[in-house]
Amino acid sequence: MSRFHALTVTDVVPDTRDSVVVTLQPAAADKNVFRFTQGQYLTFRRDFDGHEVRRCYSICAGTEDGKLQVGIKRVDGGAFSCWANENMKPGDVVEAMPPLGSFNSAIEPEKSKNYVGFAGGSGITPILSILKTVLTREPQSRFTVVYANRQISSIMFREDLEDLKNRFLGRLQIIHVLKSDTQDSDLFTGRVDEEKLDELFETLIDPQDIDIAFLCGPHGMMETVRTTLEKSGVSSQNIKQELFKSDQPGRLPTTVRRAEDADEAKEADLKLTIDGTTREIHMEAGESILEAAHRNNIDAPYSCCAGVCSTCRGKLLEGEVEMAANHALEDDEIRDGYILTCQSRPMTKRLVLTYDT
Repeated sequence: MSRFHALTVTDVVPDTRDSVVVTLQPAAADKNVFRFTQGQYLTFRRDFDGHEVRRCYSICAGTEDGKLQVGIKRVDGGAFSCWANENMKPGDVVEAMPPLGSFNSAIEPEKSKNYVGFAGGSGITPILSILKTVLTREPQSRFTVVYANRQISSIMFREDLEDLKNRFLGRLQIIHVLKSDTQDSDLFTGRVDEEKLDELFETLIDPQDIDIAFLCGPHGMMETVRTTLEKSGVSSQNIKQELFKSDQPGRLPTTVRRAEDADEAKEADLKLTIDGTTREIHMEAGESILEAAHRNNIDAPYSCCAGVCSTCRGKLLEGEVEMAANHALEDDEIRDGYILTCQSRPMTKRLVLTYDT
């Protein structure tokens, strides 16, 4: 069964000079399929001259907005993002997988929590979805966003953020930090480095009051933010991080072997379950689980193939693998046996994996 569904483009609105906000409408039969949790993303696919391209874009709407929207920033040389910014129009039909992703936390309407979001560039997109949802569904909670950009003209969702700040007066604080454009205070100009974070924590944000922090942006900046938050007393369990670029290194997980005497395996026998169907296949030397599945005409899900998006996530039930990169899975997911199949190669002669979780 195909995991992709047709979505009709109902609106395309320019946001900055190199980004657009796209509104999408699923077919009536797919309405429930595209119900999303704040902070999730959609995986799109499109054929460009016989070459299939898959790309992930974060949902920017809140769960109570009654619409499905994504923000798409143009990337130089990016086939899908350039097409979306230059040629996508209302009436177009695009293919997308149902919403995926765990960049969120449980909504607790009765609680009063303090959230902080750190975003760089288009990393604001999922955080916008999160803050809209939180402020609407947790009426006693507050949200602070530290948003880094090069200049004013590159700020995505600038008007939306200002409107939300006015709508949720006293509950939403937006702190813009611009690298190039000069602002009234040096605190809001330059790079978001450890020194600037320390100053922010001394003046505008009390780390001791942070219940949950969401981080989305360039890897270097976000790792600096994470390290500074932890140094300031914020528990790592309360920090959720997501990357939006696939060409930057992330944290590599430590391989935990369930059998100390297991030999490294270049080839393996794989028992794979997907959509209720189980198949036994042989993995050739050097193959990832995803590559082996596709070689055997198994329609295993994927998107970025860089360990960033988690579209290819599966649960390892038997055997051991080594992940070359992991930018998507949290430590508790890894402990529960989840892996990124695009990055996983066998360490034992037999593997048992399921996508049906």
